[in-house]
Amino acid sequence: MNRLQWSRRALLLSVVFGLVACSDKTTEAPTAPSAVRRDAAPSDVITPALIRQLAAGRGVVPLPPAPHVRPALAKLGQALAFDKILSGNRDISCMTCHLPAFATGDGKSLAVGQGGTGLGPDREPPSTGYIPRNAPSLFNLHALKHLFWDGRVEVDAQGGFHTPAGNQITPAMTKVFEFGALSAQPLFPPTNRFEMRAFGNDNELAKIDDNNLPGIWAAIMKRLGAIGEYRGLFEAAYPGTKFEDMTFAHASNAIAGFFIDQFTFNHSPWDRFLAGNDNALTPRQMVGAQTFLTLKCSLCHNGATFSDDLFHDVAVAQIGPGEGDGLSGHDDFGRMRVTGNAADKYLFRTTPLRNVELTGPYGHDGAIISLRAFVEHYSESDLKLLNFDPTQLDGDLQGTVQPNKADILSQRDPLLAGVVLTPDLIDQLMDYMSALTDPAARNLSRATPIRVPSKLPIDRP
Repeated sequence: MNRLQWSRRALLLSVVFGLVACSDKTTEAPTAPSAVRRDAAPSDVITPALIRQLAAGRGVVPLPPAPHVRPALAKLGQALAFDKILSGNRDISCMTCHLPAFATGDGKSLAVGQGGTGLGPDREPPSTGYIPRNAPSLFNLHALKHLFWDGRVEVDAQGGFHTPAGNQITPAMTKVFEFGALSAQPLFPPTNRFEMRAFGNDNELAKIDDNNLPGIWAAIMKRLGAIGEYRGLFEAAYPGTKFEDMTFAHASNAIAGFFIDQFTFNHSPWDRFLAGNDNALTPRQMVGAQTFLTLKCSLCHNGATFSDDLFHDVAVAQIGPGEGDGLSGHDDFGRMRVTGNAADKYLFRTTPLRNVELTGPYGHDGAIISLRAFVEHYSESDLKLLNFDPTQLDGDLQGTVQPNKADILSQRDPLLAGVVLTPDLIDQLMDYMSALTDPAARNLSRATPIRVPSKLPIDRP
């Protein structure tokens, strides 16, 4: 089904389900009764059966069980994810931008890579500036087929890997991958100069040509192999394989295993409700669920992760250094950078919504700071973009809003046309978002190791 057909189907579905009318706020109660009234109208009764029926109709399903991760593999992956030895100047780890203390993000609109100072929202960029995009959370990544905001790492229906490395990722490497696209994702941040590889004459990783990814990966493995503890961890994680026969694919796969082991969450109130607990949602969350499932929200935010794993232009302002696109070089053409298709310009992957209240700022470049503001953005999103207020951003980003708003709006997803949300509807949607948070995701301190084999310092905000 092409995009136009899907849009027509989506619009038809929205008519079939009908749009929810505005209402007064529902009275709080300690547990959800078997039926909740949106207002005094006797025909507008919300029942668990109705909510489950609506969820099934929109394809909102439970999160599938996470793949099994061998404890030795998760231990290796944890060490690698937190160890700055993977970076060129040994000053940043994968988890510097994906801090457990900030729900596996950094609390900033745009990430700050190598050479930065400080941690979390207080981290300051070096002279090379910000990373062009927001650091996405690491929750439930095993359930996604497209990774990164533009989906540049993906697995097709036949199990084929598509990545920026092309045929530099060999069949021998993909044979190592146990967790689909996620196993390939950690291959790339260590190769990016601005994220981790950096610059400098004393940095052997920086001296390697940018296009020689196997050379970069081999150099990192040489670093790791010089540490006896790492050799032992690798061989424990991959029994029967000698370290000398391993590649950075083994490291990448281990980091993916750690992500799955520590950042898979499927015990939110919504999960308990889908599993049959009629009292898992509060009355307000029940009302919010009906609103979410009958408005257009769930036409894109669906599936197990509340992401259709597809790409849309939702009219978010472009801020920051951009990806080198456009006349100024400060634009970001999104999915078009991967496909080369002009129809994909300004399209980015639908954000998963599990634990979403913990993962701001929002959008591919973090241009919208709060979750409520992001929900409000979908109401008359064209006007929201045209009237975007940069004063909400960090001071050094306020002057970076790009003059491309008309171009963005020309590509805006047609599903957003005519969407108007009243304050009551926004309240209801916010209530539902709160039901998508697994309480265990609020404290991730257990994910941080006490030490790493290189003995380099671990970032702890």
